[in-house]
This record gives sequence, C-alpha cells and structure tokens, in this order.
Amino acid sequence: MADEIKKEEIKVVSKPNNGFVPIPTDEQSAAKESKQQEQRTGGFRQIRRPGFGRAGVGGRDRKKDDFETKLLDLARVTRVTGGGKRLRFRAVVIAGDKKGKIGIGIDKGRDVSQAVEKATRRAKKNLVSVVIVDGTIPHEVEAKSGPAKILLKPLKKGRGLVAGGAVRTICDLAGIKNISSKILSGSKNKLNNARATIEALKKIRAPRAL
Repeated sequence: MADEIKKEEIKVVSKPNNGFVPIPTDEQSAAKESKQQEQRTGGFRQIRRPGFGRAGVGGRDRKKDDFETKLLDLARVTRVTGGGKRLRFRAVVIAGDKKGKIGIGIDKGRDVSQAVEKATRRAKKNLVSVVIVDGTIPHEVEAKSGPAKILLKPLKKGRGLVAGGAVRTICDLAGIKNISSKILSGSKNKLNNARATIEALKKIRAPRAL
C-alpha cells in the first residue's frame, strides 16, 4: 500500500504544467528588454543625455506665439490636365496679435487641413504693423485692391466695430476696437476686400506731435 502511494506522488510531481508560463518580475523583464535593445543596436547601449527629450533641445517646448488666426475663406480649385481633373483647396487665413500686427495668408493644399496650415504659416510671415491710437485709427483712409475699394473712418471710444465681413475680422485681429468702414465698390469677394483692407491699414500714418 505504501509503495502505491509513493508511485502516485511521483506521478503527480512529474505531471507537465499544461502550458503554464510564470509571470516575470520587474527585474527579469527589464533585463530581457535591455538584452533585446543591445541585440538591435549591435551590442551598444543608447545613452540619453539629460535635457535632450522629444520636446526638442533642452527638453523645452517651443514658445507659443500670441497670434490668433481665423479662416476667412475656403474654396475648391480644379485644374484640368491631360490625365484628368486635379482637385485642391485654397484657404485664406487672417493672423493677428491684437496689438497692431496683422497678416493675410493664401495657400493651397491637397486637403483642407494642409491648406489651412500652409496659409497660416504664410500669414504669420506677411505681417503688417498698424498704427492704433486710443483703440482706433488716427485718420480716415481709403485703398483699392483689384476691383475692391474700402473706406475706413475713425470712431470715438465706445462706438465699436461698425464693419462687417472681412473688414471686421481684420480690424478685430489687429486690435482696433472702434472703427467704421464702407465698401465703395460693392464687391462681395472676401479675398479682394481683405487685400484692400490691408492696403488701407498700410497707408495709416502716426499723428504728428504738436
């Protein structure tokens, strides 16, 4: 009877684990990962220098600018070639810091996001400084760009932006709080009106000191 019990115990001990795999500890997994890294790099370990991370040199994020952007117009542009039609998107973006700097950017892309991104970068490169006195422009100004013709007039404090469309967007992002505008040509093209407004803001001169 005792011999049979010993045989059964031996059978239980020698029984396979049925595919059971023990879970490695943190030290074992770290050692295994480092060994695999050495095999991939040819036996050389990669040493990360302190301060050089994904954020860039010194591990610091890039400084964010204070510019606000707004999509003014988005149009589909089709070009007919020998192989067929090619569809692209044209975006018009206005960028300004509300402190006297304003810019307009026009660019194209294969999709909407690419066109807007390229136009935003171009708008921040084509900045124009605007003379602002007490929240308004110092004098009346008129400009023309193509068929569009714009008239800008200063207003007293508290009157607000008496303008619409592209003129209102540009004046708001430029930091002008009180102004009156009128489109003399009757053009409804947003791009032409925006260009005429930028040309008018370029003509503004600072008042002479008495």
